[in-house]
Amino acid sequence: MPLTTIGPDGEAITLRRAVAADVHGIVALLAADRLRAAVESTAEIDRAGYERAFHAIDNDPAHLLVVGTDAGGAVVATMQLTFLPGLARAGATRLQIEAVRVHSDLRGRGIGGAMIEWAVDEGRRRGVTLVQLTSDRSRTEAHRFYERLGFEQSHTGFKLAL
Repeated sequence: MPLTTIGPDGEAITLRRAVAADVHGIVALLAADRLRAAVESTAEIDRAGYERAFHAIDNDPAHLLVVGTDAGGAVVATMQLTFLPGLARAGATRLQIEAVRVHSDLRGRGIGGAMIEWAVDEGRRRGVTLVQLTSDRSRTEAHRFYERLGFEQSHTGFKLAL
């Protein structure tokens, strides 16, 4: 069931909840990213691992994995939304937006911006008071994109690989 339709006339992209059959298309978008190429590979994909992750995401109401499909049904965009209730900020629920990808042939046409706008609206609909995302520090173009959409750099992140 479509969540919404975005994009310029003649290139409408349908946003919908991802289904298991979309996993390969999502991984292909992730693998096309220069920073993720070493981790994600469509050539030697651990299908079972991705399928387990998909089912964990799909079965948790705090997560929404979204795909954008073209007129032919091909997965051309994706993002993951996670709704995080917390005691901080007076019990506020935050929306974490992750893994935003648009197929390279479709970038620069407003699709990514429309996806983020829809995600923010979905957060409002669910009572979210703060939307957050992270971006690798080397992604300066992405940083400019998010700033144009009203996001501000506010924190320094840390990771611990296990």
